[in-house]
Amino acid sequence: MKKISILIPCYNEVENVEAISKAVEDVIVKDLPQYDYEIAFIDNASTDGTRDKLEALCAGNKKIKAIFNVTNFGQFNSPFHGMCSLDGDCVIPVCADFQDPVEMIPVLVHEWEKGHRVVSCVKSTSKENGFIYFLRTIYYKMIKHMSSVQMIEHFTGFGLYDKTFIQLMRELHDPVPFIRGIVAEYGSGFNLKLVEYEQPKRRAGKTHNNFYTLYDAAMLSITSYTKVGLRLATLAGFVIGFIDVIVALVYLVLKLTHWYSFHAGYAPMIIGMFLIGAVQLSFTGLVGEYILNINTRAINRPIVVEERRINFD
Repeated sequence: MKKISILIPCYNEVENVEAISKAVEDVIVKDLPQYDYEIAFIDNASTDGTRDKLEALCAGNKKIKAIFNVTNFGQFNSPFHGMCSLDGDCVIPVCADFQDPVEMIPVLVHEWEKGHRVVSCVKSTSKENGFIYFLRTIYYKMIKHMSSVQMIEHFTGFGLYDKTFIQLMRELHDPVPFIRGIVAEYGSGFNLKLVEYEQPKRRAGKTHNNFYTLYDAAMLSITSYTKVGLRLATLAGFVIGFIDVIVALVYLVLKLTHWYSFHAGYAPMIIGMFLIGAVQLSFTGLVGEYILNINTRAINRPIVVEERRINFD
């Protein structure tokens, strides 16, 4: 009997963990009775009582498991570690807030049985904030054109991963794993299948995504899978330098030909200084992001440090 591993990352989801556990179990028991299964939560150091709920769930059902992290390791490291910790024939990560519809699980398994070892869910539409969805669309299109890897638009990591792909993830030894990029880079070798779905609204609680987390995701993808930022900085330096030389020559000619009537004033000089300063600061920050990425990889800290596990034999 094949085994399906469901991974549910969570952080302060006290209102959702019990409901998502029951919803997942009901779908598997009803639509996939021929499979064995496990439901594993990986908690990123919740502080709202989520862990108490998880302990109660694990005590009442041995098929429900939990990993407690010692601190919050972020939205990428924790799910990646959880996926690599499971031993099912396939692993399906599902958000605890119900924005990854559990009704998609049988669809994913059906595609898996057809021979697709990676099945990625792509949002065709979303009931989230329209402006946020618009910003995401711009980001995905930008990174798709910037990256040497063919990135998947509106793919958040929700999908099915065969145990062979999970083994590849374990062998990468990447201290800053970015599952969206990993799937885009290696998925075609595992007969990747894209499945569209509509993303529903969060069921309960508050979203933990904010400008910082979105910016962090964008910078991780840019510094891990693109060279365009650094090349753009070099090109911008040459272009701005060339423009400055042309402007200087024009001002010199005007001054020489209209010595007494031409008064440039301080405005052009001040505007030019601020423009060049802004460009320098922007690209210094971008280069800093690349250096930060390199530094994180060089330090090579563990992806996650666990506090304890429950129901893992």
